[in-house]
Amino acid sequence: MSNVSYLVGIDGGGTGTRVVLGNAHGATLAQASAGPSGLGLGIARAWQSIDEGCRAAFAQAGVALDWSRCVLGCGLAGANNPAWLAAFREKAPDVAGLAVESDAYTTLLGAHGGEAGVIVALGTGSIAAALDAGGACRLGGGFGFPSGDEASGAWLGLRAIAYAQQALDGRAPLDAFARALLARVDATDRDSLIVWLCAANQTAYASLAPVVLAHRDHAFVSTLLTLAGVEIAKMIVALDASGALPVALCGGLGEPLRAWVPDAVRVRLRAPLADSAHGALRLAAREAARLPGNAASRT
Repeated sequence: MSNVSYLVGIDGGGTGTRVVLGNAHGATLAQASAGPSGLGLGIARAWQSIDEGCRAAFAQAGVALDWSRCVLGCGLAGANNPAWLAAFREKAPDVAGLAVESDAYTTLLGAHGGEAGVIVALGTGSIAAALDAGGACRLGGGFGFPSGDEASGAWLGLRAIAYAQQALDGRAPLDAFARALLARVDATDRDSLIVWLCAANQTAYASLAPVVLAHRDHAFVSTLLTLAGVEIAKMIVALDASGALPVALCGGLGEPLRAWVPDAVRVRLRAPLADSAHGALRLAAREAARLPGNAASRT
């Protein structure tokens, strides 16, 4: 007889972690959030955030957390790095089952209900993925900060702060956009900005994305957002040049950047059916169904 009582879907990125707690049949009991758990920020930090998020979800549901009765489905940024994935699995608590995939895959599962389709996940980082009718998954982009992750929050922030740098020494106007960026990073001069830059990681750069979006009428920002839209379209076309599959923009920047996607591709976009955390819950259900004596989870 299986000891599975709970399915847990975990969506872990560079900015935060979302947890969906379900019963053994996958019905949602509670949802919670915690700090970042993207593997690039460290394995110990990832498990700390997952632990905090799970404990918060169980507390909302009014039940005690017992890892041995849980099957976890994790969609994590950085899970495609074999060394990080191995270290993550090694540090796992004594759970009944553990399935780990990239957050792109769980975003696909959530956005299209497990059916064929394309997603572009836009958050701290970015990645595109396509699931075909045979269940094969292909990826586009997602090579990581700072060289890749086009149109992501970190990508936008990295380029925006360069404008603020130029504004500080007169190469660009010290206008409202530049001042808003400097205020966000608590910099008042060259030296204080350099202090921020020396400590900044992808999460810090992504924190500038709201400033970018708030100044969308600014000439520099308009050009930057137009380029972001082009990069999104390139990922979609690379994965489905025929235009046959439905496409969803996902993540915190999915909807804000929708308007900047070129018309020829934007007409293909549809709203995601569910988010990556619920896709991870579906992943947990699949893993539970593989366990001996757990036929009740085979949905």
